[in-house]
Amino acid sequence: VQLQAFGGGLVQPGGSLRLSCAASGIIFSIYAVSWHRQAPGNQRELVAEITRGGTKNYGDAVKGRFIISRDDAESTVDLEMNSLKPEDTGVYYCNVVLRDRIYWGKGTQVTVSS
Repeated sequence: VQLQAFGGGLVQPGGSLRLSCAASGIIFSIYAVSWHRQAPGNQRELVAEITRGGTKNYGDAVKGRFIISRDDAESTVDLEMNSLKPEDTGVYYCNVVLRDRIYWGKGTQVTVSS
């Protein structure tokens, strides 16, 4: 199983960035997928998740600014991030879950700074 995240980088406050995560080695459509992030010195936290049925859930810090979407035909999950703030800085990880099966990608760095 491989999860490869793309799209991280440096962006100014108020800007936008789009992350993508491509999965292989699993039947992607039956998994719930999510994005988490971890800032230096902080615990990893949930950013957004989307179930196999398409139900979405967001962390309080990103509600109204981030949008998660999935493409089961392409086995990808995207995270559209808008109105970015310095506190959104961190390493972003994608994750897939099916009952007791949990797989993590390696993460991509997002830095929000002027």
